[in-house]
Amino acid sequence: MFEFVRILQLHCDSIEYTPTKKEIKSAEDITPETKKLDEVVVAFIAMEQGDDSETAKKAIGEIKTSMEKVGCKKLLLYPYAHLSSNLASPSLAFSLLKEMESLAGDCEVSRAPFGWTKSYNVKVKGHPLAESSKTIINESAGETHEGHPHEEGRTSEALKSESKIQSFWHIMTPDGEMHEVSKFNFAKHEKLEILSKYESAKKRVSDEPPPHVKLMKKMAIADYEPASDSGNMRFYPNGRLIKSLLERFVNDQVKEYGGLEVETPIMYDSHHPSMASYFNRFPARQYNINTEGKQLFLRFAACFGQFLMANDFQISYRNMPLKLYELTRYSFRREQSGELVGLRRLRAFTMPDCHAFCTDIPQAVEEMTKRFDLSQNVLKQVGINESDYEMAIRFTEEFYNENKSVIQNLVKKLGKPVLVEMWKERFFYFVLKWEFNYVDSLGKASALSTDQIDVENGMRYGIKYFDENNIPHHPIILHNSPSGAIERVIYVLLEKAALDQKEGRKASLPLWLAPIQVRIIPLKEEFLQHCETLADRITQKDIRVDIDDRNETISKRIRESETEWIQYSLVIGEKEVNQPNLSVRDRISGNVKEISFDDFVANIKEQTKEKPFTKLNLSRYVTKRPQIMV
Repeated sequence: MFEFVRILQLHCDSIEYTPTKKEIKSAEDITPETKKLDEVVVAFIAMEQGDDSETAKKAIGEIKTSMEKVGCKKLLLYPYAHLSSNLASPSLAFSLLKEMESLAGDCEVSRAPFGWTKSYNVKVKGHPLAESSKTIINESAGETHEGHPHEEGRTSEALKSESKIQSFWHIMTPDGEMHEVSKFNFAKHEKLEILSKYESAKKRVSDEPPPHVKLMKKMAIADYEPASDSGNMRFYPNGRLIKSLLERFVNDQVKEYGGLEVETPIMYDSHHPSMASYFNRFPARQYNINTEGKQLFLRFAACFGQFLMANDFQISYRNMPLKLYELTRYSFRREQSGELVGLRRLRAFTMPDCHAFCTDIPQAVEEMTKRFDLSQNVLKQVGINESDYEMAIRFTEEFYNENKSVIQNLVKKLGKPVLVEMWKERFFYFVLKWEFNYVDSLGKASALSTDQIDVENGMRYGIKYFDENNIPHHPIILHNSPSGAIERVIYVLLEKAALDQKEGRKASLPLWLAPIQVRIIPLKEEFLQHCETLADRITQKDIRVDIDDRNETISKRIRESETEWIQYSLVIGEKEVNQPNLSVRDRISGNVKEISFDDFVANIKEQTKEKPFTKLNLSRYVTKRPQIMV
């Protein structure tokens, strides 16, 4: 049984505490007095049996690392026995606390008295990194877990092994040549250099909120849900509309490619023989649920649901490659709390997941090339271009030696240098994985599209296909998400919009994703009926339109139409009522021009062609809407 230091860590505006009475005989000999500290990180700490100087050293190191992330230099160590029922002896706990205090270095550190009952008032800050819990395991256990209080879960052996993988990092150019990362000239490839450093460092924690967080709130798209677990978001009507359109578009693209859409459960028995072994081959942290004598876990991908389904199929080689597809709402991964910022990394996310069951490696390679094209096209169609992402490709040395031309052809198809990670040995269930990574303004890389060549799970799940001689074989399985998580696509679009703003361009979403595509603004109430008739005509053309009927100045309403990223505004006065043409204000160009109704509709249709449509997800009249406090 492992022993731990357990820490509840809070970044506080202030804490005030008063020792009230000695709780144990060996309590510190102090004169009780009230103390107040401002702008401080408070670490509530419980030492357990088996803890030693090594765990104390690791604990203070983890605390200091977290303090650097939030920019705080003041620390209060607060003995807090209530975090454990397996406490160390008072003498050991007290000595280790004092040792942590001595190791705090350049921090301004203080310690609440040991062995006393205390009353306290605490005011915790409201940012995403303000609350966290840490479990520091002794050296023999070799693991640090960071999360939220009372969080239960399991970390896979694959994830634990990830930091121990022996990797060789290179840059491969479109001519197929491999270059050492340290010797490659990144002068024309700044984002690729950032990706290289990010991946080799494997630092996923965010030190500050990325720009899209402000935009997702300002545009009433999404926000944190304080009543839920961190990394579970609320989506407002605007966000739900954007998300549903993206989901429908990806679904349509995968079905056109040949994916057979299925639906599988979100929780599984962790003692199922296929589950236990697969979990420890997949780099993820999971949520556990105990119910009716079973230990269940929430799925972290659609893989095992589709694999269990495929196990029950009678599959011929003529059916191959067999493509099963599910858009999971949701997949769950218990990501570390410091990594959870906005829509970039979540604990519950919507993932398009398409598996192709192939006869052998040559067929898998051929199919992977088609899915590579599918993924590039999906991203381009949603508004993410090749210049917006960098590619990383990972493979075993053995696979590279046997399939060098396959990898070279993928890089040539992309047409620009990519980051290569070559593994000396295979640690996971796949021999190759590629991914498109968006590199944001804070230097964080986030995977979008990805595909993997899986050589284990056909056998693990007992999936078989029969060849022309009726002999059974286990398939090679491809794991493709053509877009990556839907929430992450929204993150990228908002990050791009924030960059446009920063560089003096108009921030916007692609028109087909805009919650409101056209706004009608009547000069006076007497023109409302005309606006209503016009809105009906526009709506009949599958265009989202609303009416700003507020009793505000025309300039304010036009300005707010701009700040809501509504591309087209139609101001309706007496002149507009009495003429056949529309007076259209284009937010992107800044121009106002007269245009016929049919030409106006045709212009919008050209910009939104081959994209799904859904109706307005708000009341048509602005005055009928609740104000979302963000």
